[in-house]
Amino acid sequence: MKLAEALILRSDIKKRIEQLRQRLTNNAKIQEGDVAAEKPEDLLKEIEAAAGEFESLIKKINRTNSETAFENERSLTDALAERDVLILRKGLYSGLVNAATVTQQLYSRSEIKFVSTVNVGKTQKQADKLAKQYRELDAKIQEFNWKTDLAG
Repeated sequence: MKLAEALILRSDIKKRIEQLRQRLTNNAKIQEGDVAAEKPEDLLKEIEAAAGEFESLIKKINRTNSETAFENERSLTDALAERDVLILRKGLYSGLVNAATVTQQLYSRSEIKFVSTVNVGKTQKQADKLAKQYRELDAKIQEFNWKTDLAG
């Protein structure tokens, strides 16, 4: 199995667990005299089995990520950490741009006028640069995931 396939499967299992959780919640109590649509015990067994499968898959994915060299410079885990930090930084810069952009509709001279304390253009360029770096690294990681076999 390729790493990308394992990541898709992990997502599917997570969704299945959430659906089972919702079904369990829906059947956790009923009106006296009614019969539950599904037995909570059966749903719990399904959840436990799916959780075990989920844990096993996560361990294999993490092992693969940490043991696999990415572009001969770092591990795949390192590249994932770099990608996470790029999107975090991009979000910070974009948020700063949004907060610093001044749009005013003054109706009288007594209204308060706001001014930006940062260079919005320069900050936006930095956000765009980080977004590009993120897209490029993410594309490389996605490609790599389809070429990498999942560790056993």
